[in-house]
Amino acid sequence: MKIALTTSGSDLKAPLDSRFGRAPKFLIYDLETGNFEVVDNAQNLNAAQGAGIQSAQNIARLGVGALITGHCGPKAFRVLKQASIKIYNASAATVGEALEQYRAGKLAEAASADVDGHWV
Repeated sequence: MKIALTTSGSDLKAPLDSRFGRAPKFLIYDLETGNFEVVDNAQNLNAAQGAGIQSAQNIARLGVGALITGHCGPKAFRVLKQASIKIYNASAATVGEALEQYRAGKLAEAASADVDGHWV
């Protein structure tokens, strides 16, 4: 399974970004192989509206099964759920730390959005 993590960096030591839709990048980590790729999200970083929905559609196209982020708004949450992507909120300092928390079963699946729309 692939997991998307929000970040501004390009490796596992990069900070976990607290935003989903306006995160600068997504690190897509493959749990089976340990390989990852970084996907740019610049087109949504400064979007006037729809950043969460567009970001959700983009990671759904990448075939991820889960998302680890700081926060997720209601519209993005709905799109992710429709794509059967599990959402986990984390306050980890780095992408690698968030990934370890996930593997250790320390992250609970989100039942709903945890911020209002247009949260920056």
